[in-house]
Amino acid sequence: METTYDSILKQVQAAFEHETPLNLQTHPIQIQVSDGTLILEGEVPDIATKQKAVVLATRTVGATLELVDRLRVATEPVGDGALRDAVCERLLQDIDFRNCTIRARLKGQLETLHEAIGDTSGAIEVAVEDGVVTLAGQVISLSHKRLAGVLAWWARGCRNVVNALEVVPPEEDSDDEITDALRLVLETDPFVHADQIGIGTKNRVVTLEGVVATEAERNRAEQDAWCLHGVADVINHIVVQT
Repeated sequence: METTYDSILKQVQAAFEHETPLNLQTHPIQIQVSDGTLILEGEVPDIATKQKAVVLATRTVGATLELVDRLRVATEPVGDGALRDAVCERLLQDIDFRNCTIRARLKGQLETLHEAIGDTSGAIEVAVEDGVVTLAGQVISLSHKRLAGVLAWWARGCRNVVNALEVVPPEEDSDDEITDALRLVLETDPFVHADQIGIGTKNRVVTLEGVVATEAERNRAEQDAWCLHGVADVINHIVVQT
C-alpha cells in the first residue's frame, strides 16, 4: 500500500518532469523524505532553475512537510577563500554598504575588513564553506539585505547563498519593497540597462517587461530577480529587440 510520503515524492517528481526548465536528465535532482522533511539535493545550472525547483516543491507539498533546500548551482569551482574575498570586495565597493562594517570569518575567527564609524548602517559577516556563502549580522533595511544577497550570488564560484542577515529595526515586507529592491539591483548590475526594464510585483511574484538588445541581457535581468530573497516566482515578458 502506497504511503503518504511515497505519494508526495511522486507528486513532486511529476511536477519537476512537467516543468520545462527543469531538465532532470542533465541535472538530476534527488528528492527524499526524512522525519517529516522533504529534502532537495543536487546540482542545477543556474539560480533560476534552483529557485523554480524550490517553488514547485513548496507549492506541491504545501504545509504537509518542511522543505530543506540543498540544491547547489553548478559553476566553475574556486577556493572558499577566493570566493569569500570576492564577496567581501563587492560589499566594500558598493556605495550602499560604505557605512557598514564588513567582517570575514576565517577558520572560526572574524577579521574586520572595514569598520564603520558613527551612524552605521549595520555589520555584515561573510563566511564560505564548499562554495556556499553565508551572510550574518544586521543591516538597516530589507533592500540592504536583498542587495547583499545578490552581490554574493554575483561572485564567481558561488553555489548558494544563505542570507541570515537581520533587519534592525524590523521592517514589514511588501510587494513594493521587492520592486524597489530589484530596481536597486538592476541599477547596480553593469550588464543590464535598468531604465529599459519595467518591474511589477504582486504576491511576491515579479513580472519583468521592457525591451533589451540581447537575449543575454534578458536572461540576466531574470536571474537578478531570482537572486532576490523572498521572491516567489518570476515572469519574464522582456522582449529582445530585433
